[in-house]
Amino acid sequence: MKKKTAGIHHITAIVENPKENISFYLEVLGLRLVKKTVNFDDPGTYHLYFGDSEGSPGTIMTFFPWNQARRGRTGSGQVDTTVFAVPLGSLAFWKERLTAFGVKVEQFGRYNEAYLRFQDPHGLHLELTERPPAGNSSSRVPEGYAIQGFAGAVLNSGAPHQTADLLGQVMGMKYVGQEGTYLRFKTEASVGNTIEVSTAPFPRGELGTGTVHHIAFRAQDDEDQLEWQQHMTSHGYATTEVKDRDYFKAIYFRERGGLLFEIATDPPGFTRDEPFDQLGQELKLPVWLEPRREQIEASLEPVHALE
Repeated sequence: MKKKTAGIHHITAIVENPKENISFYLEVLGLRLVKKTVNFDDPGTYHLYFGDSEGSPGTIMTFFPWNQARRGRTGSGQVDTTVFAVPLGSLAFWKERLTAFGVKVEQFGRYNEAYLRFQDPHGLHLELTERPPAGNSSSRVPEGYAIQGFAGAVLNSGAPHQTADLLGQVMGMKYVGQEGTYLRFKTEASVGNTIEVSTAPFPRGELGTGTVHHIAFRAQDDEDQLEWQQHMTSHGYATTEVKDRDYFKAIYFRERGGLLFEIATDPPGFTRDEPFDQLGQELKLPVWLEPRREQIEASLEPVHALE
């Protein structure tokens, strides 16, 4: 069986205060809060989803806010940097905008592309780079400048060449080449299509606030996901059973460089339980948690996203 991933579905990170998280990703980066729910495995914690206007695969950044939790350390076995795509000719706008919000910005180049490097309020490593427009952006940033979704991600691996082999030989990504300590791979998708693997040695990362929990890649539908499950097993990667996350189905596996990978289905999406114009407004719970709603809501700090 030969398989090709379409690229990134979503990236999930751990942050601190949920109000600060919402403020930064809505007000500064201009993304839309498309779903406010809880971590299904830890319902005392929010799970907040941000993306383009409808939360399209390839645009979705999600967060577990852990108030007063220990700060993590980015290192091997983790996504080092999440890279967002902005329209061509817009980096100067973003440099001025981020600086105006008090965000420290560094400009540099990689693979003949210009990048802005900065951190969110909780220490998460972020970058912006220019790519042709591809998605349905949010309305919080002027048209022609808004984030389009992911450009890609940079991975720190404890076994970089084994991670590279997984991406290229097992997941079907095209190897572009090496620049310095970075190996670049691409897919044919319009967003979330670039993965770079750092070959530099790093101490083992420590999970905590300011770090990425996992990166998810796209499956077209349930049938395609089951094919991926069989495909990964046949290449020696032990996957979990299929988990229903309401807005997609998910399987997980730990790759040989230590990163937690997920394969998530594109459907059903975020309008399955809220109309498009009300996305992210109410706390949504899976059916099996609804009997505990009162208890769950009492344990969570109230947060709202003004549209």
